[in-house]
Amino acid sequence: MSEIKFIVIGIDDHPRPWFPPHVKEMIQYHSVFSGGVRHQEIVSSYLPEGSRWIPVVTPLDEVFRQYESCREVVVFASGDPLFFGFANTIRKRLPTAEIEVYPSFNSLQLLAHRLLLPYQDMHVVSLTGRPWDKLDEALISGYEKIGILTDREHTPCAIARYMLRYGYDNYKITVGELLGNPEKENISAFTLQEILDKKFTFPNNVLLEKLSSRSRPFGIPESEFHLLDGRTRMITKMPIRLLSLSLLDLREKQVFWDIGFCTGSVSIEAKIQFPHLKIYAFEQREQGKEILDRNMRTFGTPGIIPVTGDFTETDVSAYACPDAVFIGDTEGRCLR
Repeated sequence: MSEIKFIVIGIDDHPRPWFPPHVKEMIQYHSVFSGGVRHQEIVSSYLPEGSRWIPVVTPLDEVFRQYESCREVVVFASGDPLFFGFANTIRKRLPTAEIEVYPSFNSLQLLAHRLLLPYQDMHVVSLTGRPWDKLDEALISGYEKIGILTDREHTPCAIARYMLRYGYDNYKITVGELLGNPEKENISAFTLQEILDKKFTFPNNVLLEKLSSRSRPFGIPESEFHLLDGRTRMITKMPIRLLSLSLLDLREKQVFWDIGFCTGSVSIEAKIQFPHLKIYAFEQREQGKEILDRNMRTFGTPGIIPVTGDFTETDVSAYACPDAVFIGDTEGRCLR
């Protein structure tokens, strides 16, 4: 498979895409093509008669198995194939393969162009087949402009609903639909509340623009947390929290475990200061999950993963290995 050559061509949603003469000629001299269903619909009239199409669908193992019998494959992808695109997938799976890339504008560039919006400071998040983690990080960091690549699950409405759940109502949202298609392209702006009952044509993307800054404290007073049965002693005090997190040196860490989270104060403090962290919070008491959720919504720290049950009996093999661990209340039991 290392001898396969891939020619990856970026297109937008224009029903009659324009290709430079040398790319158009290149297409005519090939017989094996690949891409998504939408890409095939757009470029089918440009393909030579009798050509073969390998659809890019999950699982990708089957797609790459079909590539094994080919010497050269022309792949059509959305926008810039190196911008969260299929050229990256090829590089990861076949690092020795030869790849030529002919990019188009990606959809977030097109949206910025339509809005006459300078976008050099846009922070980009892809939710296409990905979890919310990178959006969590962007929201907590408070970027002025956040461009989001969506999918059929992470829709503009789902994004707005998610943001409002954690108190991020300080952004306006602009949605671009079918960008590059002169007959169907649409761009519309809303408040997060206004967008909740709207439906949008796929593919689409989202631009968030910050209207005001949200508080991001360094050290939260104990009185501001929702507590376990109002018990003020059942929380790690702020000086201990900050000192412990400082000594754990979390800036370069990726995964953090908080064992015995109770109110979640340590996890929340860590997430505010180090929003890139993947945090697993363990707690024996089942009601701890509800308390943590309330505090996550209060302080705008989505993405903390609660795990309830006796830690000493918990199978932790399902969770990413920690780079740093904070051990809180374990009721005197030894952790090994």
